[in-house]
Amino acid sequence: MDVIPLISVITITYNAAETLPLTMESVAEQTFKDFEHLVVDGASKDDTIILARRMGTSGIRILSEPDDGLYDAMNKGLRMARGRYLIFLNSGDRFHSKDTLKAYADAIEKCNPDIVYGDTDIVDMEGNRIGPRHLSAPEILTFDSFSRGMLICHQAFMVRKDIAPLYDTDYRFSADYDWCIRCIKSSRAGDRVNLHRVTIDYLADGLTDHNKKASLVERFRIMASHYGSLKAIAAHLSFIPRALKRGKL
Repeated sequence: MDVIPLISVITITYNAAETLPLTMESVAEQTFKDFEHLVVDGASKDDTIILARRMGTSGIRILSEPDDGLYDAMNKGLRMARGRYLIFLNSGDRFHSKDTLKAYADAIEKCNPDIVYGDTDIVDMEGNRIGPRHLSAPEILTFDSFSRGMLICHQAFMVRKDIAPLYDTDYRFSADYDWCIRCIKSSRAGDRVNLHRVTIDYLADGLTDHNKKASLVERFRIMASHYGSLKAIAAHLSFIPRALKRGKL
């Protein structure tokens, strides 16, 4: 009978030979070992799969086949996952330190929460810190928290598998925002743990970074569907000064 790991780490790839080693090294160096690593690949044409096999931890599972985009691949990872908890660490992203998974595991062992989360740093390809993510994880996570935007980076958001829904693939760029909200809806108040530490180094070159306008439109639709149109409009108006300050408008 297969042993159920505590955590499933899921990595989505496509032609990721340049960035995947950063992620594989980060996973392999974790001091906590009760996890499985899944690599879900979209039939890469470069050396992605060779690198995944060469650098993978013991028992790594790799699926490589055509998919219908990022969130279809994430759904495949969800279906494959055997861990009690799951977290997505996509190609180029890294755990912030060698004891990051241990910090998540320690929180799980204390109270079996529904969601465990941390903060995120933005880094370059060499791992140099560019700065903190422009949004910080809330002290106390509630359903209303995400009405102010995606306060927690998707990669820093660990959830119990049995409450995790599939991603809505009708959203091409921001289904992770919708998914996190639905996870919060399915969780119990008081069973969401803030680790009060940076847990993820995020390589700022993701899908939404290249599709900002389409992503913004999707995020408005998602926010309106969960919180109502008036709240979504008010929230997006409040985003304008923040975006101007960051030079994003």
